[in-house]
Amino acid sequence: MAANAFSIIGIVGKPGDIRLPGILARLVSHLTDRGCHVLVDRSNAEAAPANVDVLARGELGSRADLVVVIGGDGTLLDAARTLAGCNVPLLGVNLGRLGFMVDVPPERMTAALDAVMAGEYQVDMRFLLEAEVVRGAHSVCHSTALNDVVITKRDVARMVEFDSFIDGRFVSTHRADGLVVATPTGSTAYALSGGGPILHPALDALTLVPICPHTLSDRPLVISAASSIDIVLSSQNTSPVQVTWDGQSSLELSYADRVHIRRSELTLRLLHPLDHDYFAILRNKLHWGSAQNVRR
Repeated sequence: MAANAFSIIGIVGKPGDIRLPGILARLVSHLTDRGCHVLVDRSNAEAAPANVDVLARGELGSRADLVVVIGGDGTLLDAARTLAGCNVPLLGVNLGRLGFMVDVPPERMTAALDAVMAGEYQVDMRFLLEAEVVRGAHSVCHSTALNDVVITKRDVARMVEFDSFIDGRFVSTHRADGLVVATPTGSTAYALSGGGPILHPALDALTLVPICPHTLSDRPLVISAASSIDIVLSSQNTSPVQVTWDGQSSLELSYADRVHIRRSELTLRLLHPLDHDYFAILRNKLHWGSAQNVRR
């Protein structure tokens, strides 16, 4: 995208964050001084300055040349799932605790935007998942996820029994607290907490990570992102089971439901400063090499 193409800037912020009004005021002033037209997401209407257009998410995505996401990774996940179909790039300003995807600190926000509008940025392409719940012969739900699709129990002291299939081939019968199917983007989220591997964002791969499996040999599995995955619940389950997309939307499953997961045709364009370093982010966020991780 040419540098002069970023003339309409959309902003999506974390609703209810007490820092948002001040950041929005500073950002809107900076952008309008540079001749940009600014659009603010309707969820941030109360925090928005009076001189901007407030729009529904879909209209904002269709009109903007660039969307600035202000919040944590959860805010970006929400924005990504709703804006991926608009083919608009996202730049993340970090107000959260981790910031694997929202990597611009607030104090560097205006400088980073100036660099982006001058054409100085990296483009980071991420793919999404789509998961469909099939009940009998009918599709009952369909949604997308940037991080992961998770099948999990709802009762604390129960396990879930399910069968897994990859490209139509039976893999295994599992008894566990659930299963995380994660993209490389999501490999540093729930999948990592479950003992799964970190996948570099450039990899065209998925990881399947059992959650607290009853059989210790039930280990994480990395497969091609071109593969399709089917998870079929056992009729032996006696407690509620649910599927979630990025931890932000969910559906309670019925026994013998099939969850069909595959790579989505939608992709997300993340923009980063030129000095963005994925491994530096891992070192910083996961405290690699820090004194607290050195055994004395």
